Amino acid sequence: MPHPASFPIPSSARIRGALLGAALLLPGAHALAAGWTIDPAHSTIAFTGTQTGARFTGHFKTFGGTIQFDPAHPEAGHALITIDVASAATGDAQRDEAMPGADWFDIAKFPKATFEARNFQSKGGNAYVAQGTLTIRGVSQPETLPFTLDITGGTAHAKGHLDLVRTPFGVGQGPWASGQWVALEVGVDIDITAHGA
Repeated sequence: MPHPASFPIPSSARIRGALLGAALLLPGAHALAAGWTIDPAHSTIAFTGTQTGARFTGHFKTFGGTIQFDPAHPEAGHALITIDVASAATGDAQRDEAMPGADWFDIAKFPKATFEARNFQSKGGNAYVAQGTLTIRGVSQPETLPFTLDITGGTAHAKGHLDLVRTPFGVGQGPWASGQWVALEVGVDIDITAHGA
């Protein structure tokens, strides 16, 4: 069996981050609980990790969801973001082949990761925080995503960053659980463009 260092290590934090970010970045500025639609061609959910001391980056190719959010009434907002974890890609063939497996995202049993935000708070200016539940590999954990939101006409642009730990979600089993070969910490960067319904 190959040495653990020879296997790429995916991160569950990506998914979390992806879900949280997408949910927070799609608010609208029209009516209370205004609906917004993600523009996938101009949106990105990216992640960063460290394997055997070297940093790597990746992104989720497929994600979507529903967003109801009015900056004037953030407390009434709601977002449900779904990520196709099989779409995770880092550009490294070995790592990308390993991520869908049972030791990592286990897409055969858990093809989707979700983030549902029910509590949005304004932090002043264009800054907000979304609190919700992130579910990966069937494990749900509370997560908080800070983000900025800028709205021009009928287009909303949100950006956020979240630092996560993959092990609470069971991402990285066996030799990958300790962080010896792949770091437990994962960064998630969200850059979402959405259009008003």
